[in-house]
Amino acid sequence: MPDLGETVLELRGLRTEFQGDGPPAVAVQDLSFTVRRGETLCIVGESGCGKSMTALSLLRLVPRPGGRIAAGEAILGGRDLLALSDAEMRAVRGGEIAMIFQEPMTSLNPVLTIGRQIAETVMVHEQLPWAACMDHALAMLRQVRMPEPERRLHEYPHQLSGGMRQRVMIAMALACRPRLLLADEPTTALDVTIQAQILDLIGELQQETGAAVILITHDLGVVAEMADRVVVMYAGRKVEEAAVERLFEAPLHPYTRGLMAAMPHLGGVGVGRRRLAEIPGVVPALTAMPPGCPFAPRCERATGECHQAMPPLGEEMPGRLVACWHPGEGEFTRHA
Repeated sequence: MPDLGETVLELRGLRTEFQGDGPPAVAVQDLSFTVRRGETLCIVGESGCGKSMTALSLLRLVPRPGGRIAAGEAILGGRDLLALSDAEMRAVRGGEIAMIFQEPMTSLNPVLTIGRQIAETVMVHEQLPWAACMDHALAMLRQVRMPEPERRLHEYPHQLSGGMRQRVMIAMALACRPRLLLADEPTTALDVTIQAQILDLIGELQQETGAAVILITHDLGVVAEMADRVVVMYAGRKVEEAAVERLFEAPLHPYTRGLMAAMPHLGGVGVGRRRLAEIPGVVPALTAMPPGCPFAPRCERATGECHQAMPPLGEEMPGRLVACWHPGEGEFTRHA
């Protein structure tokens, strides 16, 4: 059983912004969390809330020009990732910290074989002879249960199915046994059956390696299955954090309750039943944030205070962080 007492990553006050013609667009604002060995932390929220940008910031892959990490610390193994030189970060990226990207077809090199791409990752970080790197690549394909691994080793990405390509991405990410694994919507482009296989595989490999996992998703079903703790983000900010059981039992932030209410339930839609619930309105543009709480224009419980002042992130109860002036008050209205 992995030791969940060891902190692998401590993120403090991350701010990532993009500079245009006017004021900077803040994609991630004052984000802090920790993740421990063997733990899965899920980051959940709508598209554009800052989930993927958080992962890219940790990897120091924020798009340039324009994008920059303006503030924060990310302590991994006693070092601040955000303060490392580019050369030092290249040594860490793929070794101590690795990522499974959302769409493997755009992440894999189309002109290199699968075996070569995995082996090059091993060579960069392990400094082994090429033959040993290729042997390790084959072993990784077997570990991720790739069908006919000896054959796939010499094939190209376009020759593989979506599920196989995602297995390759997992093999590459885990080839150097990273302490921290980032998974950005790793099942989005896959059918439901393959999604379940990939999630099970990530969980099993995590148990074997003891890696900490940050799983980015908008799917609350995936959160319920995979997470130990959950960070809910909205408009670049953390609005709630809790253990997964407590979050599903009693969500405190109205945005979290809205996400829960919007989950489809088997038999919940049809003749004589209510329509699928929705959260009214849209996420505000990063360059045009409303005053006060950014969720206030969409919140049915918003008061004058909500429209005037940003609620601080506070510990509403032990282990429960929420940024709301009226946390836990009632249920989100289901629209008929």
